[in-house]
Amino acid sequence: MRIARVLHAEKIQFGKLENDQVTFFDGDPIAGAKLTEQVVLLAECELLAPVEPSKAICIGMNYAAHAAEIAQSVPDEPLMFFKPISAIIGPGQSIVLPHQSKKVELEAELTIVIGKKAKNITIDQAAEHIFGYTIANDVTARDLQFSDLQWARSKGFDTFCPLGPWIETEFAPAGKLVQSRINDEVRQSATTEDMNFDVATLVSYVSENVTLLPGDIILTGSPAGISRISGGDFVECEIEGIGVLSN
Repeated sequence: MRIARVLHAEKIQFGKLENDQVTFFDGDPIAGAKLTEQVVLLAECELLAPVEPSKAICIGMNYAAHAAEIAQSVPDEPLMFFKPISAIIGPGQSIVLPHQSKKVELEAELTIVIGKKAKNITIDQAAEHIFGYTIANDVTARDLQFSDLQWARSKGFDTFCPLGPWIETEFAPAGKLVQSRINDEVRQSATTEDMNFDVATLVSYVSENVTLLPGDIILTGSPAGISRISGGDFVECEIEGIGVLSN
């Protein structure tokens, strides 16, 4: 099922997307809300970030080629960091380039949406805690990433976590193409098979360190091909089987 969070008639609602129509839920489907009989055209709605997480957990250098292009070693275990919730924006919204940085780059990433509380779960239990998947752009001020002693500032500016365009609840993450484009030119292209740690491993690992709550997101890492974005650029992150996140 494809689930979106939309603004319609000045009201934010969740809806099932099908054939360019939106069927609204009576609340948050992650919390168990049911579909109603209210149906509107998708064209009448504004797509928003599809979830409001309590936290956004990111996995660094989960693709060997990306680690190599920034002269880093592949970690022996998943490398976790966080983005603030204030960084999240939805499809179509603008990424604001901060004056503090001269080199802002895109990173297209498959993103896990947690469906139920998870703490110290096993790899085999991971699937039952996943609600679905979406796309994120882990926008990064690359110069600040390496001038600072840690990544909070370089990853955390407002608008540095575009998210969307919706959640796919039946998505199977194995072997899916991950791409990014700037002004229609492909910059990143890899498959999820290139990840060092797969989805189940990541969910289990994160749960051993941080309690995951319904709606939390885990960004699973960026392929190689990170590229600078400039004012006025049209940026797209696409994942086979989910769709395209555009900003």
